[in-house]
Amino acid sequence: MPLALLALAVGAFGIGTTEFVMMGLLPDVASDLNVSIPTAGHLVSAYALGVVIGAPLLAAVTARMSRRTVLIGLMALFVVGNALSAFAPGYDSLLAARFLSGLPHGAFFGVGAVVATNMVAPERKARSVSLMFLGLTVANVAGVPVATLMGQHLGWRATFLGVAAIGLAAIAALSLLIPHAPAHATPSAGLRGELAALRSVPVWLALGTTVAGFGALFAAYSYITPMLTDAAGYAETSVTLLLALFGVGATAGNLAGGRLADHSLRGTLFGGLVSLATVLALFPLLMSTQWSAALAVILLGAAAFITGSPLQLMVMEKASAAPSLAFSANQAAFNLANAGGAWIGGVALAAGFGVTSPSLAGAALAVLGLGVAGAAYAVDRRRFVPQARSGRERVVASHVPQQPEALHR
Repeated sequence: MPLALLALAVGAFGIGTTEFVMMGLLPDVASDLNVSIPTAGHLVSAYALGVVIGAPLLAAVTARMSRRTVLIGLMALFVVGNALSAFAPGYDSLLAARFLSGLPHGAFFGVGAVVATNMVAPERKARSVSLMFLGLTVANVAGVPVATLMGQHLGWRATFLGVAAIGLAAIAALSLLIPHAPAHATPSAGLRGELAALRSVPVWLALGTTVAGFGALFAAYSYITPMLTDAAGYAETSVTLLLALFGVGATAGNLAGGRLADHSLRGTLFGGLVSLATVLALFPLLMSTQWSAALAVILLGAAAFITGSPLQLMVMEKASAAPSLAFSANQAAFNLANAGGAWIGGVALAAGFGVTSPSLAGAALAVLGLGVAGAAYAVDRRRFVPQARSGRERVVASHVPQQPEALHR
């Protein structure tokens, strides 16, 4: 695999760290800025809103630029957002800085995925995407726990300075390892053409699969701490280590999904969603003992992230005229899944169905995702069969003997 993928992984590591570290820093931030924890929770939402807005917008408006330049520029915006977070004088300014930090998230992964897949042979595209996303999953294993400890001992502002330093390292790596190239191998269709490529039903079905499939993950993962403490009986001090196990599972699932998707994209997607639904349905049973609860956390990460690479490639293929924009839109879909899944899991919890009930809500969402993926497959077959018939008719027609008078015209 090209060494340039390492530069993309470094950027993904920084983005993954800043996205998830706020969850562990909420009590410290709330105390320092004199706001309640629910109010501090809006800082998580501000970042997600930045991703949703920035992902398609920045990918579209930079469509004619060199992808290397775009990646470096997006990472520079990321550094600025995290530096402003570190020096924010109050809650409102921190809220704005978190929104700014989220803007380049989706576009970076969108443009980065196109760069990654263009550097490898067609049969290794999914693997290249999974290697870029390796930085994101490793962030959950190492980046988030270390950044959280840094914030708890040195102050939360030090955490964001550390993340900004990761961003500077990513800029250096991108500058050194990403080759210089023209904006596109083929002329860009511009903003209007990029947006037009997203008007097809298969693209929206692929995005819907992402929302439902990863909504299943976040319905359960958003409430994993009370499950581990109240149901499995773990002490709160053990949760950080258990969440690192989730990162281990996610890393393994991401790498396996990349390899499997290169052989069968659709089969890997269906298999991953079935596995995710099964794991989530078994969560109430697995959370009854500590050893099985730890296993459940690993399996959840693996089952969810097996679907990551096939989902990304499916969206890119359905919008081949605008792959950067499509991939960026998929990142926005991931964040909608984060917000929507957490809300649905919270509804189940608030209804009094038990501390593990969010996992059952997640299982239902995974089944829904499987249904949307099945609908996408059916649409593809309907689009393919007429083309195949048309092709056969042209072949038959070419073998029909022409009339003599037609030969003399």
